[in-house]
Amino acid sequence: MNILESFYGLIDLFVSYGYFGSFIISFLGSLIPFLPLPYLFPIVLLSMKLDPLLIGVLSGLGGSLGKVTSYMVGRFWRRFMSQDSKNRLEFFKSMIDKYGAVAVFLFALTPLPDDVIYIPMGIIGYGFLKFMLANCAGKVVLAIFVAYLGRYYKELMDMFVGESMSMLSVLVAVAVMVFFSIVLFRMDWQGLVTTFRQKGWRGVLAELPRLIGLSKKGNT
Repeated sequence: MNILESFYGLIDLFVSYGYFGSFIISFLGSLIPFLPLPYLFPIVLLSMKLDPLLIGVLSGLGGSLGKVTSYMVGRFWRRFMSQDSKNRLEFFKSMIDKYGAVAVFLFALTPLPDDVIYIPMGIIGYGFLKFMLANCAGKVVLAIFVAYLGRYYKELMDMFVGESMSMLSVLVAVAVMVFFSIVLFRMDWQGLVTTFRQKGWRGVLAELPRLIGLSKKGNT
């Protein structure tokens, strides 16, 4: 891929900039949704010569700022939603308000395709400050871990930072995000909660076509 080849060409350049380079390369590596550029690799290289703690912090900050793009894609998408869809999402937002930050933190902390949840967070109008704090915390912890592990266990890091650029992985992540977004739009979240309280998960599964608007029939 031309993008990947260009990115690898930039790695040598930004590594030469030391601490500042770790911030920039992480920012660029996170900027484009669903394009998992391997920005953790130069962080490993830098951690072998520079302070891994500072490298990790700067890399995490850069990576989290780059992910603002994904959140803003969701916010832009929200502008074209019907008022009915927005009303459904408001109830869902109230359901996850306490735990949304935990989900963002966990996706930021792991190699999971975080755009799958970042874009929907923008769609539901989840608070930007809460999103950024959780996102930044997760990315910083991940980058510090990678920096220290890379400094002392390079062989292990060869496996850890080998982020895949396969088209299949990108397509799967996009498909999951689209499916999740469609469920967000169509689900009667208040009805789901009511059905779950009355009938449990079996009732929810039985009523699922009605809850996502595929059928108007259903027992209440």
